[in-house]
Amino acid sequence: MTSTHETPESPETTPKIEIDSDWKAEAQAEKEKLAQAEQKVEERAEARKVPEADFRGLLGALASQALMGLGMHQDPSGKGVMVDLEGSKFVIDLIGVVEEKTKGNLSEEEETELKQLYTELQNRFVQIAQLVAAQGQGGVPTPEGESAGAPSIIDPTV
Repeated sequence: MTSTHETPESPETTPKIEIDSDWKAEAQAEKEKLAQAEQKVEERAEARKVPEADFRGLLGALASQALMGLGMHQDPSGKGVMVDLEGSKFVIDLIGVVEEKTKGNLSEEEETELKQLYTELQNRFVQIAQLVAAQGQGGVPTPEGESAGAPSIIDPTV
């Protein structure tokens, strides 16, 4: 009987394992790229994040709505600004209700901001209402420096 005796492989037949000396650096670079991508995603999400609901946010939302009704956006035709006196008056009146209902419950700073906002919006409402009335009568006063061909106020309720 012949016995097969296996002999250990010679160094020439043993597969060589090649070790990439830069694998650690490559892995670290890939890890850093992933971290940067994740940070960018977080920054974008933070930018889109809705602010915390608080008193100042409520006033800002109401003021924004009132100002939109007082001509803060242009008519789609580009010939003037859209004015919604009824809508802006309603929102300004809501701010007045907030002022009345929160008396004694606000910080001094909040109370001051609310009073200033309410007064400024009322004054702007009066100015815009006067301009709309003057335009309705055909005599739109133009502020100094503006030409007579300046965009007009467009009242969608008319």
